[in-house]
Amino acid sequence: MRFRTKLLITSLAIVLLPLFLSFGTYLALGRYLVYKQQAQQFSAVVDYGMVSDPGGTFAEMTDELVKEITVLRFSDFFILEDMSFLEDLDSQIASRYSFIIVKKDNEIYYVADRDRGKQVISELPGYGNDIEGIYYTPSKYLVRQYDFPFSDGSKGSLYFISGIRTALTTSLLIYMSISVILILLITSIVLTMWIGRSFFKPIGELNKAMQHIKDGNFDYILPTDIKDKGEIEALYRNYEDMRLRLKESADEKIEREKQNKELISNISHDLKTPITAIKGYSQGLIEGVADSPQKQMKYIKIINSKANDMNNLINELTLYSSIDNNRIPYNFVRLNVADYFRDCIDEIGADLESKSIKLNYSNLTSPDTQIIADPEQIKRVINNIVSNSVKYMGREDGTGQIDIRLLDELDSVRIELEDNGKGIAQQDIPNIFDRFYRTDSSRNSKQGGSGIGLSIVKKIIEDHGGYIWATSHEGEGTCMHFVLRKYVDFANDADTVMVDNAQ
Repeated sequence: MRFRTKLLITSLAIVLLPLFLSFGTYLALGRYLVYKQQAQQFSAVVDYGMVSDPGGTFAEMTDELVKEITVLRFSDFFILEDMSFLEDLDSQIASRYSFIIVKKDNEIYYVADRDRGKQVISELPGYGNDIEGIYYTPSKYLVRQYDFPFSDGSKGSLYFISGIRTALTTSLLIYMSISVILILLITSIVLTMWIGRSFFKPIGELNKAMQHIKDGNFDYILPTDIKDKGEIEALYRNYEDMRLRLKESADEKIEREKQNKELISNISHDLKTPITAIKGYSQGLIEGVADSPQKQMKYIKIINSKANDMNNLINELTLYSSIDNNRIPYNFVRLNVADYFRDCIDEIGADLESKSIKLNYSNLTSPDTQIIADPEQIKRVINNIVSNSVKYMGREDGTGQIDIRLLDELDSVRIELEDNGKGIAQQDIPNIFDRFYRTDSSRNSKQGGSGIGLSIVKKIIEDHGGYIWATSHEGEGTCMHFVLRKYVDFANDADTVMVDNAQ
């Protein structure tokens, strides 16, 4: 429930609930006080007019009855001597907790129940007391007196007597005052508890959770027993989103630091081997160990090879830095697939031939198939994949083989690079494109590498709008697949597009 709705309900409840409860209490107290004064013997129905204002209600009732009797006496002057009339009159006022007594001189002429009237009979004044309207007896009964003559000349008095004493009004006022105070107090406590339970408790939980965030604990989860569906739920949901984002950011930061340390360690390890070789062979040249031109040339070639290895490692590190900052500059141009990959194969083939590795190439795309790509970066992708294949070929008998295939897939081109090396374990395949991941955990110097080559490949392919994956069987070989979209000729026929992945 929304907090605004709760405030509206609370505002209405503060007004309406005490009113309803006070009204119900008034009805209950009226019935209780009538029962306590034994006035229910007159009528089973509670007359709340007599309960709340016995004086006013009794005066109004008796005024009407006196006028009625006065009118009736014009047609029947001695009607008050008629017992049946007196009985009807007595039953008429019984619903107002009242009864009548008629005195003839000083004797009781009529009373319906002497036990009911015995308390007040002795307190009634005689004929001609000149009291106007209603008056109180010493025992606080309300009385209205109407004097009249009997047919034999005797003096008669008709007394209207209220069965409810005026003390009932005072009791009702006291009880109602206490009840209203209790009702307001209970209403306040109930509404405060309701608001507190639905607002202050979850806010307290949220404050506690924020303290955990402040202390760097992103694993604290808010209790899920809060049933609120309004602002509190939204607040909890936003907190949880924030917590997960912060946790993800903190985890990424830790992972990034771990990867950077690993990168430094890897690069240091991989640089150490060629540097050691360069120092050793250069020292050999200086000290004259290479005492023939052929040996000297051999040492120089080894030094050059190791320097190239170092240069490649440094280039990878530079490119990794660009990837990490998402600032790889691309020079996208329109490329003919057949021409571009034929040039790449020519370049790669010569290198593989020197390593006794056979290269097979097939192009199943149409001659006019084109793509939009950065030729330098796509060449880097192919060189990295081929370099990985050579590195992990594991065949020293000259049977190494790499197959490169171009396949047409309607609106895209799929490139497959497959080797017959030792393959990759199935559990390692999902991780090979992660940064610094190496299936060769021992990092032997023969294979080397920084562990970021395939992560660079994946980044470049994705920046070209393509995707890459791998399939492999241990002992049989590995196949790398990547897909690039074909060029579509639009109205703006620009050959070159410069893209800088700056965020």
